[in-house]
Amino acid sequence: SDNPAAMAKHWLDSGARRLHLVDLNGAFAGKPKNLDAIREILSAINGEIPVQLGGGIRSLETIEQYLDIGLSYVIIGTAAVKTPGFLHEACDAFPGQVIVGLDAKDGKVAIDGWAKVTQHDVVEMAKRFQDYGVMSVIYTDIGRDGMMNGINIEATVKLAQALTIPVIASG
Repeated sequence: SDNPAAMAKHWLDSGARRLHLVDLNGAFAGKPKNLDAIREILSAINGEIPVQLGGGIRSLETIEQYLDIGLSYVIIGTAAVKTPGFLHEACDAFPGQVIVGLDAKDGKVAIDGWAKVTQHDVVEMAKRFQDYGVMSVIYTDIGRDGMMNGINIEATVKLAQALTIPVIASG
C-alpha cells in the first residue's frame, strides 16, 4: 500500500492484536528515517493495540523518542549483537519495552541484514539477552525465510524451550 496508516487501520479492523513495523530505511541508515509515517500509523491505531518497531535503533535517545510518540515496544537486532552493552542499557532504562530480534542460519546468529553469519550460537545469545531483561525474542531462521516453506519449527521450539520469555516466530 502507498498509505501505511490506512494499512495499519485495515489490520486493526481485521482483528490484529499487535502491529509489527520495520523501518527498513532506518535499518540501513542506522537511525530513524520514517518518523512521520510511524506517527501517522500510531494515530490511525489510536492506542487500540500495541505497536512494535525495529530498524535503525542504535541509541537510548531513539528508543525514548519512539516510546514518547506512542510505540509500545522497540526491537533491537544487529545492534544487540554488535554492542550488547547497549542492549543491556536499553533493558535497564526501558524495562518491559525492549524486544530483541535474532536472525540465524544453522543455529548461528546473522547480522547486518543477514549479510554476515557470526559464530554466536543463537540459543546461548538469547539466554544472555534474556538475563539482560529483554521481554521477548523475535526469531527468524534465515535459511527458510522467503522460501514459502513456513517457519523452522524445530529450531523455533528448541529456542523457546531454552528460554523463559516468549519467542515470536518470524518468517
